Amino acid sequence: MSEPVYVPVLPVRQHARMAYERLRPDAQAAVVPLWNLPPSPGVTPAELERAHWQKELRRVRGAHRRHPGWIDSPFAEAAQMPALAELLAEYSALSRLLRPVTGPERSEAQQAAAVETARRCGCGVGLRVRMPGEWDAATGEAVGGLLARIDQEVVPVDLLLDLGSVLPGRPDAGKEALRALDALVVLADNWRTVAVLGGAFPQVTGDTARLGGAHEEPRADWDMWHEIRAGGRKRLTRLKYGDYGVQSPAALATEPGGGGPPWGVLRYTTDRSFVLCKMLNAGPERTATIRVAARRIRDLPDFRGAAASAGEAWLRDCADGSMMDGKGTGNHTEWLRAGNLQHMTYVVRSLTGS
Repeated sequence: MSEPVYVPVLPVRQHARMAYERLRPDAQAAVVPLWNLPPSPGVTPAELERAHWQKELRRVRGAHRRHPGWIDSPFAEAAQMPALAELLAEYSALSRLLRPVTGPERSEAQQAAAVETARRCGCGVGLRVRMPGEWDAATGEAVGGLLARIDQEVVPVDLLLDLGSVLPGRPDAGKEALRALDALVVLADNWRTVAVLGGAFPQVTGDTARLGGAHEEPRADWDMWHEIRAGGRKRLTRLKYGDYGVQSPAALATEPGGGGPPWGVLRYTTDRSFVLCKMLNAGPERTATIRVAARRIRDLPDFRGAAASAGEAWLRDCADGSMMDGKGTGNHTEWLRAGNLQHMTYVVRSLTGS
């Protein structure tokens, strides 16, 4: 495999980091994650050194011994920016594989810090261009102004077009993405990476799916990707696909910790849909409902078997376990880890034909 093909947008959380670490070597080589620090509302710059995500960030850095990724702090408050810029610069310098990220809507100080880190570390910089709705030409002007302040002969630049949620209610996402790409790609002579990121997994709520049943949602971002590719743009022959894994974009803004709902969800990705199976996460029926949910996924016609990935292997083992034994039924972290492992592996294979 000559170069990475897939950019998952992931939180700096244990389940996402473990899923990335446990990808098979060939799949991991095809993946370049965009890691996102969670919000730290009200935390002072001095307190950031003791932030709850520091330990996990060190583990993310350790996971990138061979392959690159990006690291971003999209929810940083203005007072936190200088300290976070210094922290992320330190991580980029230590690994030289974690690239800093900025964007046209960021402050000039944050932009300057990210670009200086990229120059000093030789790792390049990611430009994350958010497009939650229709393309706005003013965004293109802002990106052009940012690029004018970067010496691209010294600092490689990546274009990360982030559409946020791409659900069935956004049918024009592909056309808008093409409009944005047509305007942005010409602004630089030699983008190192050009990727389109979109989240199609719905935000799971109490009303999303019936407890015990298998609920399917269409992969709207996958349809968007095929629409973009069908556009036949010569400048986009090396375009990279990106998504938000098996969570919605809103999950990135969720603070770690706190109590969860009394239910959990097992997730599975097929060629055309996401499958959600909701089960109890408390009470005497917890183990039984989790086993039933795992069996529903294992018995899907599109289930690819335990050899497909460690995610499928976990689902098989959970489904086959004793109904009287709570071991192996996991928790929210394990369910998300297994879901992301299965999803990322399948996306890589779909993109590479392997």
